[in-house]
Amino acid sequence: MGRHVVVGKGPVGSAVAQVLVREGRDVVVVSRSGGASSGPVRHVAVDAADGAALAAAAQGADVVYNAVNPKDYTRWAAEWPPIAAALLRAAQESGAVLAITGNLYGYGRPSGPMTASTPLAATDGKGRLRARMWHDALAAQGAGRVRGVVEVRASDFVGAVPPAQSHLARQVTTLRKGGRAWVIGDPDARHSWTYVPDLAEALVRLGADERAWGRAWMVPSGEPRSQRQALTDLATAMAAPAPKVSGIPWPVLRGIGLASGQMREVVAIRHQWDQDFVLDASETTEVFGLTATPWAETVAATVAGAPATR
Repeated sequence: MGRHVVVGKGPVGSAVAQVLVREGRDVVVVSRSGGASSGPVRHVAVDAADGAALAAAAQGADVVYNAVNPKDYTRWAAEWPPIAAALLRAAQESGAVLAITGNLYGYGRPSGPMTASTPLAATDGKGRLRARMWHDALAAQGAGRVRGVVEVRASDFVGAVPPAQSHLARQVTTLRKGGRAWVIGDPDARHSWTYVPDLAEALVRLGADERAWGRAWMVPSGEPRSQRQALTDLATAMAAPAPKVSGIPWPVLRGIGLASGQMREVVAIRHQWDQDFVLDASETTEVFGLTATPWAETVAATVAGAPATR
């Protein structure tokens, strides 16, 4: 049956656990707060930055999944390195494969669709940090300290995701009320959106397949949609009026950034929003047969998972 340890119980960790349960796996979910264990899922309270405790929780695991992510951009530099080191230690001491939830920050400003082999050329601190974490993981496998590592890279999340973690989901309440949706960047730039269950499926499949180890892969994410197109689709699914969508001017965001470190970090990755930002996962589909969930289903899940209008 195999034992699988999921680190993090947010949207990605929960979705990974659901895939593993469906496949009949023995699942341990590790988080700082723990939780009530039920059925095939056991919850354990462990700080993801505690290498010794995480390694103990991972003993006997086939795969350890990194599904944790510091929410505050301003804390990434302090919080990510010890978490990444603890995850590598857990994989090393347990003999497990490490399957990493990746993103597109490491690529920097793209010149076209991003593939897994596109050079990691980030110029901001967050992107360079993620690239360094991946290089450290590859070095651990190359040195034989870890049996295998794989990074599965996703774009911005859609689906039943908390509004704070989804650019589209946070607009659902506004759309229901017929209000104006203010978005970051160019509302008409083409953008890839990753459905969280598709990310979870890819993490589980690739973590178990030796062909995937030692490199990164993109999550199949469907045809890109601009923010205006995506928000219009959400409004249509709710039978709401066609939305009014406007981009917040960058000078305004820079002004907010004078008082908000989080906004300064958003401005530092404006390249993700002021031009086309598209991933190409055709290789993942070709090698593993994984495809994106149809967009209409993704839209329905995003609407269903958003908070009710107040």
